[in-house]
Amino acid sequence: MSDSPWTDRIVGARMTVDQEFTSRITESQFSSQQWSLIMTATEFEIEHPDDPDRARIVANTEKVEQIIPELENVATGMGAMTGQGQGQQGGPSGGGILGSIKGALGLDGGDGSDSHAEQERAAEQLTQEYADQLQSHLESNGQWDSVRQVAATEE
Repeated sequence: MSDSPWTDRIVGARMTVDQEFTSRITESQFSSQQWSLIMTATEFEIEHPDDPDRARIVANTEKVEQIIPELENVATGMGAMTGQGQGQQGGPSGGGILGSIKGALGLDGGDGSDSHAEQERAAEQLTQEYADQLQSHLESNGQWDSVRQVAATEE
């Protein structure tokens, strides 16, 4: 559903919301590189597009689980390149190269599954916040009804 005509109609709106959402990403546990990876794995859908009262944009995050391990690699790579620890990246062992080595050796106190589940929940919540903001933007610009109607014809 990601290459559908309704998504083609909202490219400009997405660019605007992307810029507006930057501050929310900065406040989150994810870096901008991690957020880009999450967004690549997320598809947006319109639930109940034929019902104006119930229609809403939802983030389909089924594929996010597959990229969660890569988020740690992105965070570790960024920390190593900048000489900083993982800080807000949510790394399991405090960050940086030492944290990566500890994690690889299993000395970080766990297998990372709790951390991965936490990251997945945070990514799901953040992508839905983005979807809600995107829908609000479309509504405020008078585009929502036409986008919703196009999506309804695709079902």
